[in-house]
Amino acid sequence: MDLYSVLPVSDLPRALEWLATLLGRPADEIIGDEHLWQVGTNAWLVVDAREVRAAGVGRAMVTLGVTGLDEVLARLAEHGIGHEPVETYGNGVRHVVLLDPDGNSVSLAEAPDPAR
Repeated sequence: MDLYSVLPVSDLPRALEWLATLLGRPADEIIGDEHLWQVGTNAWLVVDAREVRAAGVGRAMVTLGVTGLDEVLARLAEHGIGHEPVETYGNGVRHVVLLDPDGNSVSLAEAPDPAR
């Protein structure tokens, strides 16, 4: 099974720059008007600024699993990307919410280190 999660955006160049900073690279593929980042073996984050998506701008919610959350957040801060406070859940997962320029929620979650 494949997963395609769509972030509807209002300003494509601004969104592409923000996501390239977040993910550390430009889109992996461009298909028509959609820009796609492969974020897992069968998982893609899709940016779409077409009018057909306008009603969804600012309403998307996506969570990406990461390792080295503190390093990721430090790198993003160097580029002016802020975040909500980092939460630690009862199971040890650390979670933080980032808002893209349109207000879409792109969260990062880091599982606890099993060695600890």
